[in-house]
Amino acid sequence: MTKTAWVFPGQGSQAMGMGTDLLDIPSAKEKFAQAEDILGWSVNEICQNEEAKLAQTLYTQPCLYVVESILADLIRERGYKPDLVAGHSLGEYIALYVAGVFEWSTGLELVKRRSELMENAAGGMMAAMMNFDREQLETVIAQTPDVVLANDNSPAQVVISGTPDAVQTVMSQVKAKRSVPLKVSGAFHSHLMTAAATEFQEILENVEFQQATVPVLSNVEPEPAVDAQVLKQRLTQQMTGSVRWREISLALPTQGIEKVVEIGPGNVLTGLIKRTVSDVTLENVRNAAELPN
Repeated sequence: MTKTAWVFPGQGSQAMGMGTDLLDIPSAKEKFAQAEDILGWSVNEICQNEEAKLAQTLYTQPCLYVVESILADLIRERGYKPDLVAGHSLGEYIALYVAGVFEWSTGLELVKRRSELMENAAGGMMAAMMNFDREQLETVIAQTPDVVLANDNSPAQVVISGTPDAVQTVMSQVKAKRSVPLKVSGAFHSHLMTAAATEFQEILENVEFQQATVPVLSNVEPEPAVDAQVLKQRLTQQMTGSVRWREISLALPTQGIEKVVEIGPGNVLTGLIKRTVSDVTLENVRNAAELPN
């Protein structure tokens, strides 16, 4: 049997119309209805008709959780299961759900609160940098207060996060092929999220985590873990900690993974993995048409 990892994208992968083709599937339709009860608004309505809202953290994160988790459940209904899971930022919640760490509705409640807290933690800035000198970048970040490496996505792509002045300083001092400010409401995965993270930690403490049924590679610690307390501890650090996706990609072959399936809209993660490791097969399940037989 081919050893397979399932990976789940985060904010930035959302797309208008995502999940629409799942409405014809009874089990999926039921989940969308459940989601509406929990959220107080319709995921379908946002994904089909509200482009501005879909780009807002408050709506983006729950929409992605619902669509990706439904796709994962439909794949499992067809008899497939992963040997390992990981998710990028918000995607880690779907990974933990698929690994049986918490119930579906619990995961959506957590994502709802997370998105509210992150939406309200405004005032920072994030920027993506492509094809840069890593040594120079690390030096400039070390010398610049109030900015951090938020997402280490691949050898050639990172995201920095911090105060607008600090982010602009790094962008002006580091030579890169491209530097692009991101359309986000705050400085995610940085110390500027500390107040939100503290509040979220109190919420997490009241949620019971179960032992994972398959190993999870966490954003802040890309070492496979199944222990409930370890996974919860890593999740509490996630809002302020870096997303170490490059290291997650590098860990896949060392765990014997031969195939990676990205479940969710777009192909961001398979693209990043492709640029980081060469010896894995990559597949995408973005919609109902791409579900395995």
